[in-house]
Amino acid sequence: MPSTVLNGDTPYSCLFPDKPLFGIAPRVFGCVCFVYIHSPNLDTLSPRSVKCIFLGYSRTQKGYRCYDPQSLPLPAPTLSVPPHTEPPTRPLPVYSRRNRSTTTTLIVPPDLPPTTAPRNPSATPTNDLPIALWKGKRSCTAHPLANSLSFQHLSPNYRAFSVSLSSASILNTYCEALRHPAWKMAMDDEMSALVSRGTWKLVEVPPNADIVACRWVFTLKFRADGTLERYKARLVAKGFTQTYGVDYFETFSPVARLNSIRVLFSLAVNLSWPMYQMDIKKAFLYGDLNETVYMEQPPGYVAQGEKQRMVCKLKKAIYGLKQSPRAWFDKFSRIIGEFGFSRCQADYSVFVQTTKTGMVILAVYVDDILITGSDIDGIEEAKTYLKKHFVTKDLGRPRYFLGIEIAHSKHGVSLSQRKYACDLLQEAGLLGTKSVDTPMDSNPDFWNDDGNYLEDKIKYRRLVGKLIYLTVTRPDISFAVGLVSQFMDKPRSVHWEAALRILKYIKTSPGRGLLFKRHGHVKIEAYSDADYAGSKDDRKSTSGYCTYVGGNLVTWRSKKQMTVARSSAEAEYRAMAHTTSEILWLKNLLKELGFMYDDPVPIHCDNQAAIHIASNPVFHERTKHIEVDCHFVREAIMSQKIYTPFTPSSEQRADIFTKALGRKQFDVLCNKLGMIDIFAPA
Repeated sequence: MPSTVLNGDTPYSCLFPDKPLFGIAPRVFGCVCFVYIHSPNLDTLSPRSVKCIFLGYSRTQKGYRCYDPQSLPLPAPTLSVPPHTEPPTRPLPVYSRRNRSTTTTLIVPPDLPPTTAPRNPSATPTNDLPIALWKGKRSCTAHPLANSLSFQHLSPNYRAFSVSLSSASILNTYCEALRHPAWKMAMDDEMSALVSRGTWKLVEVPPNADIVACRWVFTLKFRADGTLERYKARLVAKGFTQTYGVDYFETFSPVARLNSIRVLFSLAVNLSWPMYQMDIKKAFLYGDLNETVYMEQPPGYVAQGEKQRMVCKLKKAIYGLKQSPRAWFDKFSRIIGEFGFSRCQADYSVFVQTTKTGMVILAVYVDDILITGSDIDGIEEAKTYLKKHFVTKDLGRPRYFLGIEIAHSKHGVSLSQRKYACDLLQEAGLLGTKSVDTPMDSNPDFWNDDGNYLEDKIKYRRLVGKLIYLTVTRPDISFAVGLVSQFMDKPRSVHWEAALRILKYIKTSPGRGLLFKRHGHVKIEAYSDADYAGSKDDRKSTSGYCTYVGGNLVTWRSKKQMTVARSSAEAEYRAMAHTTSEILWLKNLLKELGFMYDDPVPIHCDNQAAIHIASNPVFHERTKHIEVDCHFVREAIMSQKIYTPFTPSSEQRADIFTKALGRKQFDVLCNKLGMIDIFAPA
């Protein structure tokens, strides 16, 4: 409620000045409310609402937050409910506790004249009951997100983490941070750390020197139990203003492949290995800067007086510089190598240490580290060694890694990008849109000249780029995202609608992801398929494959072939060659991780002609143009690295990566890929 104590503002607007709350009638905290049950399976005798306690307003979607004492015994979880009230057409009244009974202002509907009739003194309220306001015309979101997203199946601990993660709001600008004491304190802590490490020194501006700009970036850090740990501000240099050959030279720095990350999760689940996550604070400051770089003083911390016109001569590699990732990785590789870790050739950001009782594996993605292995004591020794050389944070079991939410249960480990998907829906304004059952129409037509070219190409590219990262845990949208990404140069309105359809499909199950179960082995299995001449524009085919390690999906791909295939067998054979390359990489990675996998790997194919070409050393005029692929696949077969069993098309799991499918077949293949939605409503 607005109050005179707060100068006419509401408590909500004082707590969250950057998130104004419009269009929701005020309610009293703790009052009894009845939440409408959105379920199509109700019969005539089923209750239509549930008695709850009002907690507040949702900051992530249009609706209220209520607490159900019966189904949610702990007070931390909340239930989001769509509102039924449109915004008042006049400002909300201001209430004063001292003369509340005599200064109450009534909100009058716009289609009625204001009344001047005297009030009845006997009807004046004498207690602190909430004052009823006019509700206006009722409106309801026809397709609220709560219909496809629920936390009721989660454990209380992980439920609290998901709720806190959903309610987190990250700032975008320095001006917004100045209005929040917590963010201002985070910037002060960052500056203290930079100054204490001697990151720079103030000097006069050299003549003809390139001055690199900088800015503030904000994020949130969570504890292992999911609660908010701290507000984090980071000073980042604008590296795009650097000049090659002057401010920097070499920039390449590897990061752990997400395929390798999924392989490690499958190994840890199947072999009951513990897994931990660590974060190295201010990692880039450990890198040695060899070039001379000048940077402007940080916004909000410019020295006064004579030093106001000075610039920062960097001594350490800070975030944002072109050469910072390389400098940090070189430093980390050298230090971890001195402890006995060796770098994998299959993935340069995966390190392995062989001990007397087992092994320890580290996967490094910039400053985020995953540690697992069979030697528990060796893992603790490695963590202690890292703490001696770096300022680290032990996050315990991984819960939130690179935007991926990780849930642990007796059934296995689930990887999803629920918050990332919900943020995409909110950014596109599709939280209340009607969802669809498949990410793409079964007969898409993107190659005609219908539709105008988009004026804002950047908006289309930004959306498709974010969808590409969503495929890290969503193989079900790989083909659709790969198709819309083919029109980045000249997107039309039909392509934009196709990208929005993918979001509408995501709204059906924003929490869907991969489930890694324990199968008790680490065997490799692959499926390969191709859609012959599927592109109506140039009649090129689409290759698709998926590979399993320990019965869990770890890698997949949907890619348009580079050349036109002259037959379906040729298209299938090229897809088989791509799958063979992936299998050889997986076998090399497992070998370096200590698993000598000598058994031939099955590549399931549904094309008999391609299987015969691979198995029989016969060349003729119809196979000359794929001779290189033939030699590559046949060599792998002869060396007993792979073999090609026939699989009926109805059992071909890679079919989902080559073409748009109907709902029934699409759902069947999603289940076979090991996808699950732990956030699905009951």
